[in-house]
Amino acid sequence: MADGHSKQGGYVWAIFAGLNAALAAVSAKFFFSAIFKYGLVVLCNVVMWGCYVNSLRALSSLQATVTNFAANFLLSGLAGFFLFGESLSFRWFAGALSMIIGVLILSKSSIEKKASTD
Repeated sequence: MADGHSKQGGYVWAIFAGLNAALAAVSAKFFFSAIFKYGLVVLCNVVMWGCYVNSLRALSSLQATVTNFAANFLLSGLAGFFLFGESLSFRWFAGALSMIIGVLILSKSSIEKKASTD
């Protein structure tokens, strides 16, 4: 599949995809002009898909999807807390920590090594 350097780049692309998905959500809440709001949402989603596709070039679909989802969840929650004053419960932080641990476990797993030993 990909060497270690390319795999790290895949995670960077997946995190940027999650960031753009979170920015799309923030844009939908933050701006008052409907045209500007929808334009930013569409732009962020187009960029998000481009980043996601680039992450798929270096990672398995599972690793790219989970990393993208986790980044989107974490950044959307933190944006809600800092920008909109939303409260984050202990459960949210426990879930966020669980997702981070899961992503770290997936990033350390080697799908191509497992496939070659079967």
